[in-house]
Amino acid sequence: MSSLLSFTILGLFTGAAYAIAASGLVLTYTTTRVFNIAHGAFGMVMAFTFWDFSQRQGMPTWLALVLVLGVVAPGTGWFIQRYVTRGLGEGPVSVALVVTVGLFVGCIGLAQQIWPPAARTVPPFFPASGLQVGGTYVTAHQVITIVLSAVVALLLYLLLNRTRIGTAMRASVDNPDLLKLFGGKPQQVASLSWAIGTSLAALAGILLVPIIGLDYYALTLLVINAYAAAMLGRLKSLPLTFVGAMGLGILQSFAVAYLPSQGALSGIRAVVPALFLFGVIVLMPQAQLRIGQVKGIVSAPLPSTTQALGWGSGLVLLAMALAAGMSQANLLLVGTAATYAMVMLSLVLLTGYGGHVSLAQFTFAGVGALAYAKLDQPNLYGLLLSALIAAAVGALVALPVLRLTGLYLALSTLAFGVLMDKMIFQADYAFGYNGTLHADRLSILGASISSTGAYVVVMVAFFVLMGLALLLLRRGALGRLLIAMRDSPQACGTLGLDLRWWRVGLFGASAGMAGLAGALFAGLRGTIGAADFQFFNSLPLLLLAVVFGVTSVTGAALGGVGLMLLPVLQSSNPSAAGAIFAVIGFGAVALGRDPNGLSNLLFGLGRRLDARLGLGDLRDRLPLGGRRTGRRTTGEVHAHVAS
Repeated sequence: MSSLLSFTILGLFTGAAYAIAASGLVLTYTTTRVFNIAHGAFGMVMAFTFWDFSQRQGMPTWLALVLVLGVVAPGTGWFIQRYVTRGLGEGPVSVALVVTVGLFVGCIGLAQQIWPPAARTVPPFFPASGLQVGGTYVTAHQVITIVLSAVVALLLYLLLNRTRIGTAMRASVDNPDLLKLFGGKPQQVASLSWAIGTSLAALAGILLVPIIGLDYYALTLLVINAYAAAMLGRLKSLPLTFVGAMGLGILQSFAVAYLPSQGALSGIRAVVPALFLFGVIVLMPQAQLRIGQVKGIVSAPLPSTTQALGWGSGLVLLAMALAAGMSQANLLLVGTAATYAMVMLSLVLLTGYGGHVSLAQFTFAGVGALAYAKLDQPNLYGLLLSALIAAAVGALVALPVLRLTGLYLALSTLAFGVLMDKMIFQADYAFGYNGTLHADRLSILGASISSTGAYVVVMVAFFVLMGLALLLLRRGALGRLLIAMRDSPQACGTLGLDLRWWRVGLFGASAGMAGLAGALFAGLRGTIGAADFQFFNSLPLLLLAVVFGVTSVTGAALGGVGLMLLPVLQSSNPSAAGAIFAVIGFGAVALGRDPNGLSNLLFGLGRRLDARLGLGDLRDRLPLGGRRTGRRTTGEVHAHVAS
């Protein structure tokens, strides 16, 4: 009985911290319709700031708290809303997700750069105080956290439902133009919401630090567990959010206490929040479509078939030249870049063409690699079967959330990535007791490709074939349908199209492409392990795809090279490793509203050269009106679908 009480109190403490973080998340979403993936990352940065003020600079604890919660955190929230997320709630959900994921990665890089890895501790509040409850000792820090969570929930409820400012906050998201007519100021209201929300993330991070320590990833990912509580409250109900957070904390504590630490059920202990999140998303009511929004994204210009074949052949020839003169180590890097580029091609299909965001795309690559190694058929049949297995897994992920779109679909992939990472990839039956699996090189029509150089050329050829297939799809009726689905699901719905099964097929095809890349990567490396496919790697993958252009094959190729160079630059410049991460994250923030990314600069340069040479504007000769630079109208969307 004493043990049960101890774990209940521990669960209430953890749930209270989740409730504080989730309340801030609900507040920012309720008033701006922007789901802040970086909410936990902000809490992590503020926790480090609190340590800096209180421990390194020697400020009194109360003064450090006042500065962080009253100045630094709200100022950061105000700045982010004013200059980064302003207007994101009115645009496509995919853009808001990419921008906040960029903030997520950027905050981690910034923290690593300012506070390099070292042992740091933050003492709990009133460490010598506490009280005895039955046979369990409850610390003052735990009591303060539980009380603060209830106070925060009550104050936020009163703010939103009993004050003029709260009424303005709720009105600003429903109809900001109407609020202006009544003398309201929507932007100031939104800035206030983000200031309060960031302060609550900081408070949650500070309360958790004495328990889990100052760790970049542990703090960030632990606060992500608050997403599940926010989802239970449907991102608008503070009482349900509070109940969900407390329930999740107790459930997680009991799982650690009573589930076995070895065997098949041992992995559940680490994934209780992810299971909770996935279950809430599946069981929650259908998300409503946004009415009255037909906003297209200007896509990258499509090359002609001749040009695509020419550039593809040139890329294969370049790979052959590199294979002839590069060392073994450098060839492995080129093959890794080709793998990343192929996975990014799957994002071109899913995000660039379909408008959906996956936060676990590298997990699907891991499924393909694991299937390839387990099948032990290093030939085209084994490669195809591995891709089909990954495609089936992708379709299965989309099936439970068939009714949901946008944010909920993306969060379901995040939960899936965590589940696969903790329960499958790290299990003994997956990569074995030593954590690695052997995979043979691919053979084509009985001819084994043992040379690393030749294998890299084959990988580049697969990338070219996948890119040509994507361009062919984009030119056809199916490609126009995908663009119409991305630009306006409402318009497609009025034409009687059932987008749900299209979405399942799109997820399956995208996962299959990633799985094919993972299988080829397994053959390249020879041995693969769970560490090669951690779900966190999917975040920089998505960001670099956006930075270089998630709507074009060129962007995927450049993004693959960029992602391959990332660890190389970090290892060669350890002191700048955090800065490199920060540049990628904040670069995605800057370019997140333009999914064509840096590849657009190359396209613009090509057009200028084309004009100087007197060959005319390339886009005038493209199908689908490549010269257009504005948003599509409703009539154009209907025309795309009808054709």
